[in-house]
Amino acid sequence: MNRMKLKAYAKINLGLDVIGKREDGYHEVRMIMQTVGIYDRICLTKRQESGIRIRTNLFYLPVDAENIVYRAASLMMEEYGIRGGIEIDLQKYIPVAAGLAGGSSDAAAVLYGMNRMYQLGLSLKELMGQGVKLGADVPYCLMRGTALSEGIGEKLTPLPAAPDCWVLLAKPPISVSTKFVYENLRVDELKEHPDIDGMKRAIQAKDLQGVMQKMGNVLETVTIPAYPIVAKIKEQIWESGALKVLMSGSGPTVFGLFDCWEKAQRGYESLRQTDISRQVYVTKFYQPKSAAV
Repeated sequence: MNRMKLKAYAKINLGLDVIGKREDGYHEVRMIMQTVGIYDRICLTKRQESGIRIRTNLFYLPVDAENIVYRAASLMMEEYGIRGGIEIDLQKYIPVAAGLAGGSSDAAAVLYGMNRMYQLGLSLKELMGQGVKLGADVPYCLMRGTALSEGIGEKLTPLPAAPDCWVLLAKPPISVSTKFVYENLRVDELKEHPDIDGMKRAIQAKDLQGVMQKMGNVLETVTIPAYPIVAKIKEQIWESGALKVLMSGSGPTVFGLFDCWEKAQRGYESLRQTDISRQVYVTKFYQPKSAAV
């Protein structure tokens, strides 16, 4: 196999709690992760010449080791003695620096694809072990679906598929530094925490209303005061008839959950008429038929 086409799916956080800070500076988290149906397209092509070549549809993305897909390919080549080179055509559709794990998902796709192309025979668990070297979200992006994420995000427990609904995603024309958000989070001062265990039980019971009642994201306490536009988007999505509205990850993307396509579409049209969000999507939860990309 000399060429492979892949889809790298985005994720949202149905629940994001931070329970403490470790001695190494990382934060201990408990999250419910959910894959959604927007994705980047990646094409891997073997090359006789050595080295890694990246092409992308976004002029501002780096095409060297600053890009996580480059590091993913380099990791596989060095770890498993892959000869020759590889070309990565990365077509970005997931918003960048948006709290949707787009870069992590792209890296996961490269790990998965190179494992297949070069017949390395690595299991999903082994790939996830390599993925955590690149970022805490990469192992989940290999697993996908609905999952409990703990530790720094690398400890994953698969969950049954979350109850289906329509998802409206909106990213304002700003980017938010995850590092900034975590550095300014005051864990000891948090007054409310999402009920992650309660959400697990609601997912297992296929209780969509129960899931929504337990949702929450403690990082909103940092991102929203620093970037009030996030609150404006949340308010507009609420006004469109959403059942629940939440920021994903460290932001700034906001998502709303809807029980019907018509309401989600009205929310989409409403946001497109404003200047508070330039990237707006209507999609659904995505459940892979099997693990990995």
